[in-house]
Amino acid sequence: MALSLADANRIIGASIAEADRIGIKLSVAVVDGGGQLVAFQRMEGAIAVSATAAPGKAVGSVFFGRDSREINAESPVMQAIIGSQGGRIIPAQGAIPIFQDGIIVGAIGGSGGSAQQDEDCVRKGLESL
Repeated sequence: MALSLADANRIIGASIAEADRIGIKLSVAVVDGGGQLVAFQRMEGAIAVSATAAPGKAVGSVFFGRDSREINAESPVMQAIIGSQGGRIIPAQGAIPIFQDGIIVGAIGGSGGSAQQDEDCVRKGLESL
């Protein structure tokens, strides 16, 4: 199973549509099962740091196989893992994994609104699959 570019673009489109609906400016990243970027978009007016945060949240979600809000960044083990990845993982709410037939194939990360708004937007993206 693999996450296609068409799937990633559909996810991003639905996430951005939700961001438009709720009135925020969002960056959205979709990574594959190995944490490599498949697709990315930054809405006009989204804060600059969101372009770094969205992929970092997605990488954390796919590496740990869970919603990024569930990554306990205070744990010494998590700190070591995060450190070993050279800053690729951002342990903050706003990303969710993508599963196909019970296998993790990627993750979606969003940044630009509140943590909950970021997560809500990427959930709408996942619903588009």
